[in-house]
Amino acid sequence: MYEDIEQNLKNIFAELSDGNDRGEKITLVAATKFVPFDRINAAINFGLTHIGENKAQEFRDKFSFYAPCVKHFIGRIQENKLKYIVGKADVIDSVDSLKLAESISERAKALGITQDIMLEVNVGNDENKGGFSSDEIFQAVERIYSLPSLRLKGLMSMLPKTDDDRLIAGLTEEMRSIYDKLKSNNRDIEFLSVGTSGDYNIAIKHGSNAVRLGTAIFGERDYGVK
Repeated sequence: MYEDIEQNLKNIFAELSDGNDRGEKITLVAATKFVPFDRINAAINFGLTHIGENKAQEFRDKFSFYAPCVKHFIGRIQENKLKYIVGKADVIDSVDSLKLAESISERAKALGITQDIMLEVNVGNDENKGGFSSDEIFQAVERIYSLPSLRLKGLMSMLPKTDDDRLIAGLTEEMRSIYDKLKSNNRDIEFLSVGTSGDYNIAIKHGSNAVRLGTAIFGERDYGVK
């Protein structure tokens, strides 16, 4: 019944088995927006260990049905939906502003937990995307470190949709440079999440150690059905 997922994962695991160009293991995060929980759990049974949800209410509705896995939240977050995410997502990958980080910190502190987060960097300076610019990320990190109940685990970026492989490579290298500087001062940092189904092969050749794949695992999804 789930042969397509099994075969897709076998192919992807084989592709990722050699790691990135730095010899690091690649973390595969399955992007599971609009994927029914039975197909998600099938993927987990076939060896997937990390999943990433995009919509707060969808994450809330699926939460109790997931097989054991590391749960990432990878979508844009409205502050009034944090109640569905903080303390439930193992890692919030898409923290794109200091205001959002402060709100997560407040909620995590109230819950008596430490919430793992990643910061989203708008490395391509795309006006349609959120995130910190390359110029402001280091100052933002200093503020993050001053907030209680947060632990910075890495960086995430959504690269532009383009056929220009050199642009993708260059932006990934820029993200890697930022990552290396931050990691040199913080052993908690482990994820550089760059690369999706259309560009992950280029990203891992230029320093990414985490990729977010949806279509490559689950096939095309009907985004009109929620």
